[in-house]
Amino acid sequence: MELAFALAIGALTASGVYLLLRARTFPVVIGLTLLSYGVNLFLFSSGRLATGGQPIIGSTSQYSDPLPQALVLTAIVIGFAMTAFVVVLALRNLADNEDDHVDGYQSERTPKLKTEEAEVSEK
Repeated sequence: MELAFALAIGALTASGVYLLLRARTFPVVIGLTLLSYGVNLFLFSSGRLATGGQPIIGSTSQYSDPLPQALVLTAIVIGFAMTAFVVVLALRNLADNEDDHVDGYQSERTPKLKTEEAEVSEK
């Protein structure tokens, strides 16, 4: 079980970092999400991987730590809010610049807003 968990954490982290290094916004958003899933699994595994353990000390001989579970639930909520914000930010960038590169590369064509401002200033 520990090996499968470690492989899942490694695969999520590696694919998340790979997608973070892409030049488009959608793979970056997916990469952030996968990286946060990997971190959530890592936090969850820090509380011992045991099935059927109760989170109350003294009621059974084997118990599970409730703190990592609370941290993961909090991280899920924060991760969802972060993903929603980044998606809206990426859509705004796409609407303003007509390009979804994240590396600051300006394409050959000029955005609509700048050409409209230039036409207004020329008149």
